[in-house]
Amino acid sequence: MKIRIITVSHRQPDWVRDGYQEYARRIASGMQVELVEITPGDRGKGRAAQQVMAQEAERILAAIPAGYQCIALEVKGKHLSTEAWASAMKKYQDEAVNIAIIIGGADGLAASLSQSAQQSWSLSALTLPHGLVRLVLIEQLYRVWSLLQGHPYHRG
Repeated sequence: MKIRIITVSHRQPDWVRDGYQEYARRIASGMQVELVEITPGDRGKGRAAQQVMAQEAERILAAIPAGYQCIALEVKGKHLSTEAWASAMKKYQDEAVNIAIIIGGADGLAASLSQSAQQSWSLSALTLPHGLVRLVLIEQLYRVWSLLQGHPYHRG
């Protein structure tokens, strides 16, 4: 199973990059995780949020390989426990399904992109900065991988 994390964001600070790389390194032997950064839409004068999100949606769609299942991360998405994440990932793994996990831009995801995603998950009801979402996501992927491997990282 391959996982492509597609995120709309500007350059992240060192602590985000370092944290992300640490967890990505830990799961490198068990999951193929790739991070793809998408340049945010042009927020020039008079550009409505809908226009910006549409521009970002085009870039996101172009970054999703054919055949990948899409999971949109959104505040209003389905709240899952770590065990439920592990169960979903196990199913993807057993069925040899590759997934793209999408983190939208500052205004979120275009409605068309949200609706076309096979799943919509939420990490929290809180609004989180992009860097923190990236860290929480990769940490949860590591936790899920640990659970699936029978490692004692997750203690329930």
